[in-house]
Amino acid sequence: MIHDSAPYRVLMISELARHIASQLVLIEAEGSAVNLACACRSLKEPILSTLWETQSSLYTLLGVLLENRGSFPQVVGDPSPGDWDRVKRYASWMCQVHLYEWMYLGEETPKKLRFNSPPGGWFPMLQDLSFCIKDETIPYADLLFSPHLKRVSIVLPVAWKYDGVPLRVLPFLVPTLSALPTSSLERISVQTRHRTAPWVHLKDLFSSIVLRCGPSFTEYDSPIPLSDAALDHLIQLPHLHTWCIYGPPPTYPASSLPLVFPPLRELTLGGGATRGWLSLLGRLEGGTATAQGVTPLSKAKGSLKVLNVEDTLDIDIDASSVSTIQCFRNLVHLKWFSFCYRSEHDDDKCIFKLNNDNITELTMALTQLESLHFGYPCSENTCFTTVACLLPISVHCSKLQELAIHFNTTNIVDDFKNILEDPRFQQLRSLPRCPLVCLDAGRIPLNLDESGSETVVKGIIDIFPSLTRLEGRERSWGKLSKEITNFWEDSE
Repeated sequence: MIHDSAPYRVLMISELARHIASQLVLIEAEGSAVNLACACRSLKEPILSTLWETQSSLYTLLGVLLENRGSFPQVVGDPSPGDWDRVKRYASWMCQVHLYEWMYLGEETPKKLRFNSPPGGWFPMLQDLSFCIKDETIPYADLLFSPHLKRVSIVLPVAWKYDGVPLRVLPFLVPTLSALPTSSLERISVQTRHRTAPWVHLKDLFSSIVLRCGPSFTEYDSPIPLSDAALDHLIQLPHLHTWCIYGPPPTYPASSLPLVFPPLRELTLGGGATRGWLSLLGRLEGGTATAQGVTPLSKAKGSLKVLNVEDTLDIDIDASSVSTIQCFRNLVHLKWFSFCYRSEHDDDKCIFKLNNDNITELTMALTQLESLHFGYPCSENTCFTTVACLLPISVHCSKLQELAIHFNTTNIVDDFKNILEDPRFQQLRSLPRCPLVCLDAGRIPLNLDESGSETVVKGIIDIFPSLTRLEGRERSWGKLSKEITNFWEDSE
């Protein structure tokens, strides 16, 4: 007989059954778990509850009610009360539902779910919900809501683009999503193929949802702009660690800047918001510090690992736009997804305005970088940076594995000769380099003869000793990449 003082706790049968079922799910042997549940009545309930916790399909849940009609199964006729009770019991165990096509269940299925909905809702324990908004099913979306929701992902229809939210839908969409429970909410994600659309008709709705989120909220990933009040609310949340921002920052007078910015791990700026937010972050860093030197940005400076800029609205990448970025010294990934789009009548089409000194200063500050994408290298070849900027990148960012950056190739052979021969570069060349294996040259033009190619290959390998290939739209980069491959094969 084992007493309470025994060093090992004896599992109850239900706990043991759940543990066995969990292990069978991990090895994708759900069928064995079902057989075990059928073999012993005392194991049936705990095993079934464990299996249903891992289910996310409404089709599977309604399987006992569905009949094939046309291309998709539908709930037809009038299922028995026993069938509905079984569905309610299974639904009460589900922790996740991923539903993107209501229409596949037929027009009558949502209506039947509404009519037979239990008092506490279909999914009282649901924590993870993903669904696609459809005009005809918006009134039924609340059937999927649960007071315990933690993560919500909403997919907007492809047809809704460039602020194309049908106005006829708003009277139904607003009350439905306004009922979304937020007391336990940790994450909101809104997915669309048209992230740069203004989405102004949804601004008030999603702002009201954000304003109801509490301290447990950690992630906001949505292209929908928010009101100043909602943005300020997010800034005050103590555990927010992932934030995708499309839209300008709140307007703060100098006397009322936030006392603290959340300890973000990942920040994405887009929709023309980049310069405004970088300016605000700069103000916070330069704001009033405590006696210990703590500024409103101190927490974010130490915590931010990923910074993405998804701004394609002709925002120049210049010294002023990157000066604030340098304070985030623990950045691991810096990706600026901008393309050089300019008017045909604009003589200066390249947005990359940094010079070699700017790059040196940046890389000396961001020594933890593993990936650096500074815009997509264009074909203008008018930038101020040369291949000389690659050496400090390789030396100071010793963990770098991905790199895409503009550099001028007009005098690329002479520039590499200077790196290899000029005494001013010898100190840097004596230091260890990063493990970069691929350099992305984008659309940068390249025109070399045989002797020039030899110098360039030698120079690139000197800067990046682990480099095995070059990527670029110009054929010359492909030829150069083959020469690098040949170099390594000959040196073996």
